[in-house]
Amino acid sequence: MTNHAQTESSGVLDGIVVADFSRVLAGPYATMMLADMGATVIKVESPGGDDTRAWQPPVRHEQSTYFLSVNRNKQAIALDLKDDDDLATAHKLLAKADVFIENFKPGGLTKFNMDPNTVAQRYPHLVHASITGFGTTGGAHLPGYDLLAQAASGLMDITGDPAADGQKAGVAIFDVVTGLHATVGILGALQERARSGKGQHVAVNLMSSALSGLVNQTSAYVAGGVVPTRMGNDHPSLAPYGPFAASDQPLIIAVGNDNQFRRLVDALGASELADDERYATNPVRNQHRDQLRAELEHRLQRKTASDWVEELRELGIPCSEVFSVAQGVDFADQIGLTPVQPAGEERIPTIKHPVDYSRSPVAYDKAPPKLDQDRQSILDWLNSES
Repeated sequence: MTNHAQTESSGVLDGIVVADFSRVLAGPYATMMLADMGATVIKVESPGGDDTRAWQPPVRHEQSTYFLSVNRNKQAIALDLKDDDDLATAHKLLAKADVFIENFKPGGLTKFNMDPNTVAQRYPHLVHASITGFGTTGGAHLPGYDLLAQAASGLMDITGDPAADGQKAGVAIFDVVTGLHATVGILGALQERARSGKGQHVAVNLMSSALSGLVNQTSAYVAGGVVPTRMGNDHPSLAPYGPFAASDQPLIIAVGNDNQFRRLVDALGASELADDERYATNPVRNQHRDQLRAELEHRLQRKTASDWVEELRELGIPCSEVFSVAQGVDFADQIGLTPVQPAGEERIPTIKHPVDYSRSPVAYDKAPPKLDQDRQSILDWLNSES
């Protein structure tokens, strides 16, 4: 059972079989990445299906767009692990798979002999990836929801208006980051297996991924003793860096160095600001960011945001309008990124895989599956001698 025909242009993970017992977002996102790259991913759901099948609206042809977002290129089978025959099928799958990924509660697979210790003994070739919310020690009892990780990691405390309560991100960002970390961990373990011949257990959790994903903000605390604060759209280390009011709406200006700042103020007809002792370097600009904002916005009022973006981009000054999601997808299309890729014969619109390979194309061969859609072909493969 393979995702792609075995040709010179096959995906980088052709021949790898993934037993996907994960659900919701972090795990399915990881396995979709692997499936896009050519791995054969068998999505195992309970008879009730992945929770996100019922996360509606929005929908496309009565299917949850949430589910559609992370489940293309997968084969689907429904198994009830409490049923002896289905549990036996699950173990047949583990015996033939290269990767086993799951996000059960810590200890939840022990009764099915699918816990890390048993898996390592029975299937020593298998890379077993576990995703939890807060690890398997002191946080093992905590439910693994992205919103909880956003709250517990500090993300919400540094996001939003300084005068208001903390704000969550507009997407389950740490589920996505954890899914990416799981993908990296799996690929690393597969590479090591190529040398040793042995699989191993790969453990990721939302909280650790969140702290890693906060990068400079967590580093500010652990390396500098500084507790980051909520700054709205301002940046703790850069200025000007954020939205600035033009004549009609805000535009984003993202100045990363003094040379860019000089070009910006030249374009605004305020060259003298580059030599002003309050603004000449990034550290002093940060100290006088409110005064600098007033200086810049006074001049930005002369034109619309789109006019400024057109002019400033020509000068190599990082800037952008603030788009809706719809406008963002359209913009990516306009600049040649082809962000929408139809999946399968049904041509379900999905967002393009983020990596391009020069010789091994990413595929969009199969639309996100219906529940238990591929049961018979999976059982036939499991019962075959190959």
